[in-house]
Amino acid sequence: MGLCNTASRMRRITVSVTVVALAFALAGCGSFFGRSEAKDIAEINVASPELRDGEPLPREYSCRGDQGSPPLRWSSQPLSEAESIAIVVDSHTSSESAVHWVLYNIPATTTELGPDAAADPPEGSGQAKVTSGKVGYEPPCQDRASYRFTVYTLDGKVDLPGGSELPEVLKKIADQTIARGRLTAVNIE
Repeated sequence: MGLCNTASRMRRITVSVTVVALAFALAGCGSFFGRSEAKDIAEINVASPELRDGEPLPREYSCRGDQGSPPLRWSSQPLSEAESIAIVVDSHTSSESAVHWVLYNIPATTTELGPDAAADPPEGSGQAKVTSGKVGYEPPCQDRASYRFTVYTLDGKVDLPGGSELPEVLKKIADQTIARGRLTAVNIE
């Protein structure tokens, strides 16, 4: 009989330890058992005098216009580890996605870009090849799509020359992101 009580007690202890470990993990105390590789991403507010979140992209910033990239503004809490800013403009439909512009190594103190900044980017910045293979802003053409203008604060610089391949640049941006914000235009006027 003593052997049955000991086995039963061991099962209860094992179940209790498992439940406590699971509770710690679900409560966000996973670092007790191992560190997570995920990092906290701060939020950036993104705005534009020409774009409104959830509204159509003005025709002049599409392939039917001649304005080039739209003006953008952003703000966030000051981040001491911020070294540069990157902007990625992409589109999504039910059948395809595309990247229309990637501008990186913008000085961290910059909080806005004027119209057609792709034609005259900030000094020291670089632009990647986009989905079409072009370097710079490729104006969107799909009437029905979501157009995302995402601003990233990075804790370093993208150590690649202008005109670099899109996957390489996007990976470097993702690896160094410490803050992010987005403005989304839906469809083209």
